[in-house]
Amino acid sequence: MKPQLSVRKHSARDTSRTDWIDERRREARAVVADVAHHSDHLIRLACNVLVQHGETDEEREDARILLVVVDARHPTRGNHRPDPEVGS
Repeated sequence: MKPQLSVRKHSARDTSRTDWIDERRREARAVVADVAHHSDHLIRLACNVLVQHGETDEEREDARILLVVVDARHPTRGNHRPDPEVGS
């Protein structure tokens, strides 16, 4: 006989996690709203939060676009290998 699954209520842990994500989302929105005064690193973190946890498709897409823009400002970011054809 299979045990009957009951509908479980939100536990304190689920509520805490939801509150934590909501706070990170608010912080990310504040950073994105004032990009001129934040570092690229912080902007990337904020965009990643919004890409994963944004409330709407539009918010998630805008965050993806901003990531592309920030990365375009530094075309060599992430390219740590020296080019063998270029002398040092």
